Amino acid sequence: MNTTTRNDLTPIAHFCLAPENPLHRQYEAFRASFVEGSPSQEVARRFGYSPGSFRVLCHAFRHDPDKQLRFFQSVQPGPRYAPARARVRKLVVALRKRNLSVYDIQRELAQAGHTLSSNALAVLLREEGFARLPRRLDEERPAALRPGTQATADVRALSLQPRSFRTRLGGLFFFVPLLKDIRLTDVLRQAALPGSQRIPAEQALRSLLALKLVGTQRKSHVMDLVCDQGIALFAGLNVVPKRSSLASYSWRVDHRAVVRLMAAWFDEVRRAGLPRGDSLDLDFHAVPANTQEEPLEKHYISSRSRAQQGVLVFLARDAAARVLCYAHAGIPKDQKAAEILRFADCWQERTGILPRERVFDSQLTTYQHLHQLNQRGLGFLTLRRRTRSMLGRLWSLPVSAWRRLTLSCLTRAFRTPRVLDERVSLPG
Repeated sequence: MNTTTRNDLTPIAHFCLAPENPLHRQYEAFRASFVEGSPSQEVARRFGYSPGSFRVLCHAFRHDPDKQLRFFQSVQPGPRYAPARARVRKLVVALRKRNLSVYDIQRELAQAGHTLSSNALAVLLREEGFARLPRRLDEERPAALRPGTQATADVRALSLQPRSFRTRLGGLFFFVPLLKDIRLTDVLRQAALPGSQRIPAEQALRSLLALKLVGTQRKSHVMDLVCDQGIALFAGLNVVPKRSSLASYSWRVDHRAVVRLMAAWFDEVRRAGLPRGDSLDLDFHAVPANTQEEPLEKHYISSRSRAQQGVLVFLARDAAARVLCYAHAGIPKDQKAAEILRFADCWQERTGILPRERVFDSQLTTYQHLHQLNQRGLGFLTLRRRTRSMLGRLWSLPVSAWRRLTLSCLTRAFRTPRVLDERVSLPG
């Protein structure tokens, strides 16, 4: 603001002649123009306005009575009476004399039908002269629901006496007939999985299996089920293990133990005579890991549409029985394309035959490894991404280029791998 300053002005005079507040500056400019009669251009230069903007301010000031009153607005005092606090004042004082905190009083008022914020209660207590409560022991606090200590998982404490109980996980027991013919104890003994006297390996594996069957995404979510007797009985324990126990058990199972478990499981499935299909669905799955301690590679996470540090897992699922039959985790990027050959070798070693049909997408391996599959006589079907140019070439072909294949034709094609150049149309 271009204002003329004088050294002999008092602070009060300087406050009037050189205002800094925008509203005060407008008032002094209007006073100089309408009372003192100074020219508009001189007033605009004196108080830091352009001539045009000051004329607009003067025009609005003349024709808007509400703007003329805003310089002298009367201060409206706030309410000195709080009806919400006044209604519960005596009750709050009586509760505070019982050594209740603000949050305890708030809960008591809510049960009585009064809604009051913690800040309003703090103001009310200050008005009544109450100081803050010191930290209290649990014995000094009012009776309320608090976290309790649950029993420790121990197979020796399991009671098999006839009893009845309610559970939200009764569907777990539909899987008991499926496990009846499987000698799970022998499988775990061959795999040499870790266990303790309280939680043997079989009970630990049953607990982890139960969480997967009920759709629990993480082991940490088991704390919602520690009071459910159904999952505990399915696991063969008095209570299901806590989060720390299951997490530490997973850390104790290394890659060699997983390989031994997979080999023992293959043999047990064959001994039990469980049905196995000829078609296998193969795919990679990246498990993200938020850690700085392990030097993990970055893999593409489809659910997050980005590359992130994680563990790459190769999975094989029986297409007919829709069960997981092979898994291998911790695959480096430079060995990713050759994993399908290692899977074929492992399958042949454990079952005595090669898988007849394997279905996977085009990103699973390379053409070099597909050529090796052809040389070994392994049937496969790759799912290639249909780009716009590919679809354009397909739909530009005449109708005579199509050939209708039945299921038997496809089966023969899988058993004799070859490249089909003609356009294929599937029924339905």
